[in-house]
Amino acid sequence: MPRFYFDIYDDDVTQDPEGTELRDDTAALAFAVKQIRSLAADTVLHGHFTASHRLEILDVERNQVASMRFDEAVDVRP
Repeated sequence: MPRFYFDIYDDDVTQDPEGTELRDDTAALAFAVKQIRSLAADTVLHGHFTASHRLEILDVERNQVASMRFDEAVDVRP
């Protein structure tokens, strides 16, 4: 199974040192959505949400596969 890395760009840059083995790019995107939602929920608990924060999905050679902003992983309702 391929390994993917999930680097977080929020108030800091946090590189994923270990990565996660997932079956393909689609599984990596689904994993990223779950990670973003968890991170976003934590920031909301602290009283803020920054839509422009993002998570980058990288392949085993650390080439970018995709990038997703926090607001793209949730349904923001009025």
